[in-house]
Amino acid sequence: MIEAKQELLRALSQAIEQLSPGTAVPAAFESPKQASHGDLACTAAMQLAKPLKKNPRDVAAALVEALGRQAAVQRHVAALEIAGPGFINIRLTDAAKQAVVAEVLQAGESFGRQPSNGQRVMVEFVSANPTGPLHVGHGRNAALGDSLSKLLESQGLEVSREFYYNDAGVQIATLATSTQCRIKGLKPGDAQWPENAYNGDYIEAIAQDFLAKKTVKSDDREFTASGDPDDLESIRQFAVAYLRHEQDMDLRAFGVHFDTYYLESSLYTEHRVDETVQRLVDAGKTYEQDGALWLRTTDYGDDKDRVMRKSDGSYTYFVPDVAYHVTKWQRGFGKVINVQGTDHHGTIARVRAGLQAAGVGIPAGYPDYLLYKMITVMKGGEEVKISKRTGGYVTLRELIEWTSRDAVRFFLISRKADTEFVFDVDLALKRNDENPVFYVQYAHARICSVIQQFVDKGGDADSLASASLARLSATSEAALMLKLAEYPALLASAAAALAPHDVAFYLRDVASAFHSYYGAERFLVDGDAELTCARLALLSATKQVLHNALAVLGVSAPEKM
Repeated sequence: MIEAKQELLRALSQAIEQLSPGTAVPAAFESPKQASHGDLACTAAMQLAKPLKKNPRDVAAALVEALGRQAAVQRHVAALEIAGPGFINIRLTDAAKQAVVAEVLQAGESFGRQPSNGQRVMVEFVSANPTGPLHVGHGRNAALGDSLSKLLESQGLEVSREFYYNDAGVQIATLATSTQCRIKGLKPGDAQWPENAYNGDYIEAIAQDFLAKKTVKSDDREFTASGDPDDLESIRQFAVAYLRHEQDMDLRAFGVHFDTYYLESSLYTEHRVDETVQRLVDAGKTYEQDGALWLRTTDYGDDKDRVMRKSDGSYTYFVPDVAYHVTKWQRGFGKVINVQGTDHHGTIARVRAGLQAAGVGIPAGYPDYLLYKMITVMKGGEEVKISKRTGGYVTLRELIEWTSRDAVRFFLISRKADTEFVFDVDLALKRNDENPVFYVQYAHARICSVIQQFVDKGGDADSLASASLARLSATSEAALMLKLAEYPALLASAAAALAPHDVAFYLRDVASAFHSYYGAERFLVDGDAELTCARLALLSATKQVLHNALAVLGVSAPEKM
């Protein structure tokens, strides 16, 4: 069916060109919301009506006539129907719909994937400062960033995953002093305990390991504690390495890896911030006022100019961001996507303005952003706010321990990133169709069970790829095949829109179509080997698409549940 749709798109494009040469109306199909309206729908007639100055239904009639002369339409289309104000509903032949089964089975894990196109893209995500365990917000960031990376890779892009963090700022200084206080025997609630200190139990764990002169190693650093309670620099470096190791452990448990780590401190030690500021000054994009240095961000659409260097000589927080993104460009990443919380929305305009003003060739709109909202965790019908380990927020590790890695990953991607989300721990533990990840995984396991029954009865699973598919004509079969055929276009559109949640929505639709099919038909049909093999081939194709789509989300496809 994929090949048939491509041929029909070319036919539609030619028909549009015949009716309106040079038109900007694209050739595209939609999936009708009701099966009774056909298998594909086309709205081109309504789009052409205005430039042609004709009634949309008259344009639709002309378009249907032009389509009817196309060989692809004659081969793959059973009927063309005009509906409503000018919709064209297309009913495919059974053979066209059945073809998707063979296409999926032949492509296997590569179904829906595009060949490498040589384009490099960086996805920067998580980027949590090492001041404590990763919380559930970091978990949503990690799930989105990793799934987006996999989604882009499916479309032939070469993806580099980067983790950016500050190892020498005010928060890190607070981490060091908090740990030092614990080393010296103080604890939260004591009179001498600093007001702004970190109170979680993890600080005590760091302090004990520091006194034991332990060595900690993370993906990007290693450090051995001196054990000296007065060696604040050693305490700082040990605490950072300790928490980076903790973050690595959390991320491994979550199935996330990074290709590179970038330190904010290096932007200063390598003088990249100073160089960027000087470049902006030399370009005439700055001015001084009230003892501060300002960037003319209004020249690039910002609502007001922004302070770069305050009167005390320190830089505002967006300046190192500009310097950091200059390095991304210089490292050859023509496309960059940052996964960040919606609280970073205000920095987008000024970072982009700074990059434009820097005059290093960076295009407008660089970088792209995928912004997400924080989540609320519910357990036992109540919101969970306090964690003894952190003294406050729920950690990613706790959420995984309460449910499972698969549940956390699927749930955190199951809504549009910039919408509020409530993670219901009790729902994630349910083993019924109320739980979306169970619903999808159970579809895959159910198919595996049916295929195993077929094998146990002497069937050859390898022979299903060559099964005759002509018997697949039931309504539930047609609905499932049409849904499978949507997968390649779904991946492409989700990647273009930076929308991994679309994959989660699609998975639920496929699972729903399968479960409906499961309830409507028998698969192991006694005395009818041809029908049995055809239906098992459709199940095998469905199993493959479920597996492929779950892999994009980093979720497993179990064979038993």
